[in-house]
Amino acid sequence: MAKLSEIDTAAIPGGRGHLRLLQRDDEFSIRIAGKPGELMNTRLHGSEDALAELACARVAAHPAVRVLVGGLGMGFTLAAALKSLPAQAEVVVAELVPGVVEWNRGPLGAAAGYPINDPRCRIIVDDVVAVLEQHPGAFDAIMLDVDNGPEGLTRKDNDRLYNAKGLQTIQEALRPEGVVAVWSAGMDPAFSERLKRAGLCVEEHTVRAHRPGKGARHTIWLGW
Repeated sequence: MAKLSEIDTAAIPGGRGHLRLLQRDDEFSIRIAGKPGELMNTRLHGSEDALAELACARVAAHPAVRVLVGGLGMGFTLAAALKSLPAQAEVVVAELVPGVVEWNRGPLGAAAGYPINDPRCRIIVDDVVAVLEQHPGAFDAIMLDVDNGPEGLTRKDNDRLYNAKGLQTIQEALRPEGVVAVWSAGMDPAFSERLKRAGLCVEEHTVRAHRPGKGARHTIWLGW
């Protein structure tokens, strides 16, 4: 089998290194330059789909539903959200790395069906924390696939999204009866407790990276 070949890189704002985009035929991989392993792969997106499906199932019937996806990635969470929501919904995506948006406008976007071209989608190139702070009481659901989960990997600054102050900012950005969903590469009992201390009711779901029932086990928290 041919090796994945690097086709582009994208700087992570704040001087925190680069992301690498690799391709082999119709398979794409995103990795952090200088670090082993990969952040995501177009063959393995079951848990990214589940992030949107679990959150949107709770709010799809809300009038004029509006949701936020934190982290565009390869577009699978966005695509699943659009499939789960009605025609009048709005899906806002906050993506920190401009290059990731451009990758999704290019050949990478085909894997998820180019969801960023859906008229219900609006892309904001900014830190998701800033977007949350600028939109109090704006979202029925907030779906966060930022970094590797509650423990920052690509940017330690991401910790401020998942600490007590960050959780307060998230709650303030939710509409009544809203829900937050958080993706993680693994379990984190301390984060479950942090959500509860923030006053949220919490569900913890174990989902597989590749459906049906295959691949690594990832964790999704729902809080409301």
